[in-house]
Amino acid sequence: MQKNQSMKNETIILKKIFRIIVFTFAVSIGLSACKKNDNEPSQIKPENAEQTDGKSLLEQVASKKDPVIEIPGTNEVQDQGDYLAAKTAGILAYQWGYALLRMEESMRSYIDVPKPNSSTSYRAPLNQIGWARALPTDVDADMPTANNDTFYLSAVVDLQQPMVLKTPDTKDRYYVVDVFDMYQNLINYIGRRETGTKPGIFLIVPPNWKGTLPKGISKVISPTTQKVWLWGRLNIKQGDDINQLHALQDQFKLISLSEYNGGAPSKLASSLPPLPQVADKDSLGFYKKLAFVMANNPIPEVDKSLVGQFEKIGLTPGKFDDSKLNKMQRKGLYDATLEAPLTIIASVKSAASVVNGWQWVTKLDNFGYDYALRSMIAGPYLGGQGEKEALYPIRYTDSENNALEGKNTYKISFDKEPPVNAFWSLTMYDANNKLLVKNELNRFKISNDTKGFVKKADGTFEITISNAKPANTNNWLPAPKGGFYLILRLYQPSDEILSGKYKIPQVIKQ
Repeated sequence: MQKNQSMKNETIILKKIFRIIVFTFAVSIGLSACKKNDNEPSQIKPENAEQTDGKSLLEQVASKKDPVIEIPGTNEVQDQGDYLAAKTAGILAYQWGYALLRMEESMRSYIDVPKPNSSTSYRAPLNQIGWARALPTDVDADMPTANNDTFYLSAVVDLQQPMVLKTPDTKDRYYVVDVFDMYQNLINYIGRRETGTKPGIFLIVPPNWKGTLPKGISKVISPTTQKVWLWGRLNIKQGDDINQLHALQDQFKLISLSEYNGGAPSKLASSLPPLPQVADKDSLGFYKKLAFVMANNPIPEVDKSLVGQFEKIGLTPGKFDDSKLNKMQRKGLYDATLEAPLTIIASVKSAASVVNGWQWVTKLDNFGYDYALRSMIAGPYLGGQGEKEALYPIRYTDSENNALEGKNTYKISFDKEPPVNAFWSLTMYDANNKLLVKNELNRFKISNDTKGFVKKADGTFEITISNAKPANTNNWLPAPKGGFYLILRLYQPSDEILSGKYKIPQVIKQ
């Protein structure tokens, strides 16, 4: 009975999680601009199809031993077949292509600034490094669910020629620079866990580059797309000298290979070609945008057989030709843009688990051929890292499966600090806007470097969570008056965490 109740509780939690993920993902898929066209016919329903001998078309199929041989190719069959074939291909194209389109859209957003910003924003022009120079607070909406532990780094790189990333000695301070290709593949980690914290020189080369390797290179990174995204984090601890940290940030350099070899600085590309402008009411706009980005990114060899099937719906690299599609095929493609996002959202189940009320999502850098999961990661988890680098367990409910609300008081009792090899933090977010929560202490998280953080002699500690200020604020994590959720960030988690042996304590309502 206890096991069944536990499974029931986990199911309830997952359902609540998915509702929130649906909201987040729905915001991100606005890029497809697939609003329903008033001129589109209503969706075909098998029960409304013409009946033969009192049976609907699908009932006829179900009644036959071999429907391919026994069902005649009537106009009704042809129409329904065209619709279903187009919708199936459209769903596959959406699952496969969403991540690519999302990356291309996001990268254009990240470089849409005249110069690197110097506040909490990490945006910078093409082929330049952008650094956040301050930790986000409750007023910063640039990145929902942003961490309050690191300065973010971003650089969108167009590899018209090889580029060199130079990293300084961070003296064991945690940092990481993730290298993503345009398909959301995290192809390399540069940083404390993977390459260490001594000075490094990393050469990023265009696809099929066959040049001469210069001296002094720590590692060569060879993406299969001409554009890559560098997405980094530099750990900040309370009490750090901010000027020294800014000086450290400035030692991260991105230059051309020719400049590294002693030549004059190269003139680098300063912009990317704009994506096609698609009207809001263009029900097939997603495919037009996808065709454009397919032409600008080589199709991976392992995907060519799948992508070749998209020719049947008029989708090829560089062109979406719907002139030969009939009304039923067009409808199938449109309906695919409505239904495919649901398959993508549901795919998170293959990478998610709930343990002791906490949701763990893994496989953020290892989705294999699960294109729906890749698209899910490119949505609300864009820029997420693999579990060896970091884990981000999330909490939405208390131990009784009730949504967390600031009007209540909660306790989390730890028997020790989370076992990590870098750092950990428990961060509070407002459920309504996914931002950090304003409070009189300007405290947005609890970690072992939080001012006033207290542990008992045996290493145990308790965190109090509430909107009302308690008498003892040492380990108090302020909450909003309404709903909230928590993220426990675990950077360089230990084997105890990765094996599943470590269990995060329950959130107990008082």
